[in-house]
Amino acid sequence: MTDQPVFLLGGDLQALEPAAFESEEEFQELLARHPRVLDFGSLADGQPLRLVLVAREMGVPTSAESGPAYWLDHLFVDADGVPTLVEVKRASDTRIRREVVGQMLDYAANGARYWPGALLQRSFEETCVADGRTLDEAYGELLGDRSPDEFWTIVEERLAAGQMRLLFVADRIPLELRAIVEFLNRQMRQTDVYAVELTQYRGDGDLRVLVPRIHGEVATAAKSPSGRRATQRTTRVGMDMEIRARFAPEPKRIATELLDHATARGRLEGGTAKYPSMSVYYPVADRQVPIWTLSLYDNLEKEELAFSFGSIVHHLGLDRAAAFADSLPAVPELTKKLEAQQEKGYKGWPAVSLSAIAAEPGAVERILAAIQQLMGGQEASSDRLDRPVDPQAGRS
Repeated sequence: MTDQPVFLLGGDLQALEPAAFESEEEFQELLARHPRVLDFGSLADGQPLRLVLVAREMGVPTSAESGPAYWLDHLFVDADGVPTLVEVKRASDTRIRREVVGQMLDYAANGARYWPGALLQRSFEETCVADGRTLDEAYGELLGDRSPDEFWTIVEERLAAGQMRLLFVADRIPLELRAIVEFLNRQMRQTDVYAVELTQYRGDGDLRVLVPRIHGEVATAAKSPSGRRATQRTTRVGMDMEIRARFAPEPKRIATELLDHATARGRLEGGTAKYPSMSVYYPVADRQVPIWTLSLYDNLEKEELAFSFGSIVHHLGLDRAAAFADSLPAVPELTKKLEAQQEKGYKGWPAVSLSAIAAEPGAVERILAAIQQLMGGQEASSDRLDRPVDPQAGRS
């Protein structure tokens, strides 16, 4: 930013002088109400980027059992489901040089782990209500032909895969921060990092001009396109191949039973993360409710069956979520997490490994029975289902 004015030519020539933001609150409010000043680049289909506010002062927990430990200035999302985390600092704040980088990385790392899709959806819808926007209007910019649940599942998957933008916004970007942004962009394949210098000019009355300048685009363009924002979904066939290659007989049986039950009674949704994953929606109370996600991480020794309690509470209420938790099997690894979730109102993603389930006889049958009970049907027996499963059904 320079100290030279810019000139507005109308009937007369008017000089607009550089002007600092009076407070950080003013700066933050401006971005929340006018996110277009941060719209640069394009979506995967080439359409212009349009950021939509999820929440201001978005709470960031540091464990599945804790409440917010930090507060992110702004969380936005675009129509591709890519989250954008924004931290705002004025040039007069000395933290703009280095401390803000550590803050942002804390927010990104913990948000990726502890922001379930249901929480983000609830935050977005509460923001819309507070701003006087109808949900139809707000979702019209995001959904396309997807349902809200499908969209927020995509957002959750992108977070888990580290597919996000980190934006440092200030009225003046110091050279130290520019250097860090460019370094991070070169090193981080999944995450894009930018510094946005937003210069304000003021004229007579309420006339203001905002001029954004983006730093970090060169480093972003230099990234290899391979592995970034992959949109190919995991298929059932691909998941089965991974399960056969990775697991011993008993965990393999458990994974297959879970997926077969989902194919017959619910809807499987392949993940878009760089590791294989599938989420399951079951019909409950005339709606499609995401219940669990099976993730096979790149570390061949790690896999997780995670239960979407945040979504269950959002769609069905706390009492039904608590009843579902009580009906799950007493697998020690899972029981400890469920006890912690009870204290926090069942808002997280308690997860359990397949090997832990395999160590408890009858555990997978109890899981399927709990799902049937949540759906309002009869409990699943150890014979599994009351109708045969076509192994090709629901696969893509």
